[in-house]
Amino acid sequence: MLSGWGVSQDVLELAELVLSELVTNALRVPVPSDRQVGVQIARSIEDGLLSLEVSDAGSGRPEVRTPGDEETSGRGLLLVEALAHRWGVDDRVGGIGKTVWAELKAPDIVAEPDGREVAAVMVRPGQLVRMWGEWRTVRTVRTEPYAAGGLAVVLGLDEGPALRVHAAEPLSLQDDGVPSAGERGEGTPG
Repeated sequence: MLSGWGVSQDVLELAELVLSELVTNALRVPVPSDRQVGVQIARSIEDGLLSLEVSDAGSGRPEVRTPGDEETSGRGLLLVEALAHRWGVDDRVGGIGKTVWAELKAPDIVAEPDGREVAAVMVRPGQLVRMWGEWRTVRTVRTEPYAAGGLAVVLGLDEGPALRVHAAEPLSLQDDGVPSAGERGEGTPG
């Protein structure tokens, strides 16, 4: 996704490191086993910023620590603070817990992706989706319920593992020879 937005390799590597630290912290928060960690990546073209958000259901607020030389952990937020343009913590919107966010300067972000964004539930076999920085052809599409409620879409791709996402998750999409409903002689997408 980031390469599709024109993000430079340097910013991409910074984003990967910052996101990794935020997710690691969220996974270490003691919460009930049915709670999930949420990740959101967004861009602000006007400000030239890349926004990384990680939400968890834990209480409390993360604090920057100064670990001793012999300690093997506790440096994640030090890294985030050093690498991010700015960062902070907000109450989780509409739920329990918090969202830790960081913004990176990304002046080379482009206005439009090289595809369109649609909800995962709208993806059909034969279309191309942007995954892991590359376009992948969708071979199969199926839906299944999440144990906690809601609908998941499982996309079988031409390369790599199947992708399981929430039905409303926005995905970058390109059509690749997939006939429209009218060309198939159908009134609704199949």
